[in-house]
Parts: sequence; C-alpha cells; structure tokens
Amino acid sequence: MKDVYITRISKFLPNRPVDNDLMEKILGIINGKASKARRIVLRNNQIKTRYYAVDDDGQVTHNNAQLTKEVIELLCDEKFTAKDIELLSCGTSSPDQVLPSHASMVHGFLKNRNMEINSVSGACCSGMNALKYGYLSVMTAQVTNAVCTGSERTSSWMKADVFENEVEYLKELEESPILAFNKEFLRWMLSDGSGAVLLQPEPIGETPLKIEWMEGYSYAHEMETCMYAGGDKLPDGHLKPWSEYPAEVWGKKSLFAMKQDTRLLGDNILVKGVDSLKLAYKKNNITPDDVDYYLPHISSYYFKQGLYDEMKNQGIEMPWDKWFLNLQKVGNVGAASIYVMLEELVNSGKLKKGDRILLHVPESARFSYTYAYLTVC
Repeated sequence: MKDVYITRISKFLPNRPVDNDLMEKILGIINGKASKARRIVLRNNQIKTRYYAVDDDGQVTHNNAQLTKEVIELLCDEKFTAKDIELLSCGTSSPDQVLPSHASMVHGFLKNRNMEINSVSGACCSGMNALKYGYLSVMTAQVTNAVCTGSERTSSWMKADVFENEVEYLKELEESPILAFNKEFLRWMLSDGSGAVLLQPEPIGETPLKIEWMEGYSYAHEMETCMYAGGDKLPDGHLKPWSEYPAEVWGKKSLFAMKQDTRLLGDNILVKGVDSLKLAYKKNNITPDDVDYYLPHISSYYFKQGLYDEMKNQGIEMPWDKWFLNLQKVGNVGAASIYVMLEELVNSGKLKKGDRILLHVPESARFSYTYAYLTVC
C-alpha cells in the first residue's frame, strides 16, 4: 500500500462576493414580495457574503461542470498539466443534468486525455467521498495520481422562476399564497463554487498533507429524509420521486427545488454528528488532543455553539482555539465547502510540519458524516 498525500489544492469562487442585501435581487423576488424568511435565516446562519455563478442581472455565467473545470485548471501548471491526470473523481449535489454524469461533463470541458472518471452523487459528503475514491485508488497503486473535486451550482435551483408555477397554482387555492418555509429556507443558505486537490504517493509541493485515514458513517437506516430535491416528502416520511408524478405536477410542487425539513435537521444533525465522530476517534485511537486544526463543515453558525456543547456533553470537547471556519465569507458551498476551507488554511501560512488536521463533514440529506485526518509533512 502506498502513502497518499494532498500535494496541491485550489478553489474557484465565481464572480464577485454577494452581500446579504444583494441576494434577493440576484435570485429574484417570489410573487412580487420581498421574503420575510430571508432576514430570519440570515440572522441565524451569520453568512455575510457568498458567491453565485450568475451575474448581477441573474444571468448564468458558469454551470457546475464549468466551475469544476475552472478549479482543476487552477490546480495545474507547466509542471503538472491536465494531460497528466490519471483519475478524475468529482462530487456534487447539484449536477447540471441527470445524465451524463457530472465527472463525464467535467472531462468533456477539460479536453485533456483518456482517463478514468468517477462521479459521486449525494449532498455535502459527496465531495469527501470523491476524495476517498481517489485516496484508495492512489493507495492501492491503481493510479499514480488523482484529482478530486467538490463543487456546487445551487443558485440556479434557488432562482425565483423555479417557484413561479407553484405560486401561480397556490393563487388558485388561496388569496395570499406563501411558499413553504422548507422550500424557501435553502434559498438563503446555499452558494456556488468549487474546490480541488491533487493526490500523489510522494510528499511533494510546498505544504504536502498526508492522508492518515478517512471514515464514513450513514444513519439512513434509522432516519427519514431531511434535505431533498427531485421529489416530495409525504406525511408518513416517505420520499416520493419526481418520476412517479405526472409531468404537469412537477412545477406545481416545485419538485426540483432543494428543500429542508428544518425540524428534523435541528433535532438530529448534531447528535448524530458527534456520535459518528466518537466512532471515528475510537476506531483510529485518537482524541481531540491529537488534533491541531479542526475543520467542521457547518451549514450555519447557528450550529456552531451547539456542536461544541454536544461534543462537550459526550466527553470529546474540542477547544475553540483549534477551530478553523470561513463560512461567513464564502457561504455554504456544500460539497465544495471542505475543499475551500482546507485551501484557505493551507495558504494561511499557519501550518507547520507535524500539525494534524481533522476534517468533519456532515450532510443532512439522510444524515451521513465523513472524516479525514491529515498530517502536515
């Protein structure tokens, strides 16, 4: 088995930062009325700026595959070009289409060479699962390098026109139609961007990071769906897919918008997260004392204190001085968040040889969690 190192890392955040006052102008106003939920959600998540792959007039500037192609090109130079890539592993929760796969579309934009590709679907964990596929492939010498990515282009899923048909339908039923909070909530939470790493079996580069281990846990066997798109959640908790609805209903129910069961999220995301973290600690025989930098992907600062408190309650308190976050500046970029966070830490000048980094990524889709433990070489 080979050791595996992150030898290069890059991020791509499209266009200019979008502040809270500009969000609704870009995404659009639903039913001609400013959102009442927006200020509540923003007050809780404390995000100040984010990035959208649309311009100030709401026109698309990049699709998801193009965002990913851009970040891969930033990873490359004359010493390592796109034609040197042996494996491309891409994760996202917002692919541009059902088929072809996301990685296939990225490969099409790269136009580099024949190579193996891997597409990982899911929510935030998809970026980490893409990383794990590359990690295992380099570890077992299936390839001598792998480029792994996480990316999102959720802005187009959140634009007002996605909800127009539903609002018009609701007008037929009631005088003052109000879009359900579970549909509007994520409009003020998510943003666009991409991140990439190069994996190699040698510690080359300015700040190589050795991947010591990666772990993943799912609680879908005991939890119902919490975040979803392409379906509708029934009163009994069953998720009915878009393919089982008549086409004329798709717009009336905004089936392709991302939705969040906020009650289920608040009750479970932290408890399951700390439970899985304890499992990872136990399996790999480490404690918070063995961590110098803790990078948790949290969707909102609303959960920051709660996560700390839950770890303390379960006997694995992580001191505040080890936390590294950038949510306020870049927003919640889903599968790309952990890449963007790690890129900022690597380029901060803070790291020194021997430092140990813990990556902690949850996804609320049906409560999954992934971890990676890195050492600075």
